[in-house]
Amino acid sequence: MKTHAAAATRPRSGLGLVTSVRARGRGIIVLAGPSSCGKGAVAAALRKTLHLPPENHLSMGEALREIVDKSAADPSFRATVGERYGVHADRGIFDAGVTPPAIVQKARQYEGELRERFGPNPTQVDWLSLCVTAGLLVPDAWSERIIEGVIAARAAQDEVLILLDGYPRTEVAARHVLDLSSRLGIGILKVIHLSISKGEMHRRALGRARMDDTEQMLERRYQFYIDHVQPAMETLKANLGSHSVALIDAQQPSYLPDGSLDLEGSVRNVAHAVLVALGVSRHILDHLEEGPTTGPA
Repeated sequence: MKTHAAAATRPRSGLGLVTSVRARGRGIIVLAGPSSCGKGAVAAALRKTLHLPPENHLSMGEALREIVDKSAADPSFRATVGERYGVHADRGIFDAGVTPPAIVQKARQYEGELRERFGPNPTQVDWLSLCVTAGLLVPDAWSERIIEGVIAARAAQDEVLILLDGYPRTEVAARHVLDLSSRLGIGILKVIHLSISKGEMHRRALGRARMDDTEQMLERRYQFYIDHVQPAMETLKANLGSHSVALIDAQQPSYLPDGSLDLEGSVRNVAHAVLVALGVSRHILDHLEEGPTTGPA
């Protein structure tokens, strides 16, 4: 299975040709990296440049945040998450009779934090909320049910290119993606692994001033990346071959004439490197009418 970029051209006054790129084919592109590496912005740039429909961008982080936010705001939705995803709002996270022992054991490490935020009897949904906001490991069984349902619905189409953003994040999840790809008959075309330093991750996160971007949370997220995400990428590389995994430097700054950072240009630099890794020629990229725009980090 492979994709190709279809180039369409039209005149542009004084500058030769304008080239647009449209991805064609069937498969999955995995986009991974540490927190604050710019996956969201790069994904938005790729969607624009490759003309991917928004529904073909599957962000695990966004899916989890949406579930957590809707569960907090909508009691009727909160009551259905157990049936949908196996995460129950009426089952205690510390109740070994209804919660798998491994999850109970992990949650015990954050018992004080859980009870402080959610009261004396935190639920499975409360544990999911803490995991999402604190950058902790979401139980693989929950992640698998969420992502499998979404991918299966998209893979039912004859031709679909899926940008899978933020999943897999563990070795177990990596093996799940490989198995899912095989069962659904939709190949993994490329793994794009964005890389930034720990210091740059902290600088970017603290610069956006999000409530959950504390030093403690950032340290947790970076350690999570080292302990889980990197081994997941190695699992994909071992099974798909090193040619299928591209390590992309996500620190490719561009500057304005006054010396200030050009955020849009910086994202465009990274997105262009990703597009080259996906097989789009530099000649086509050099003739794009507009560079990709930024999206949420």
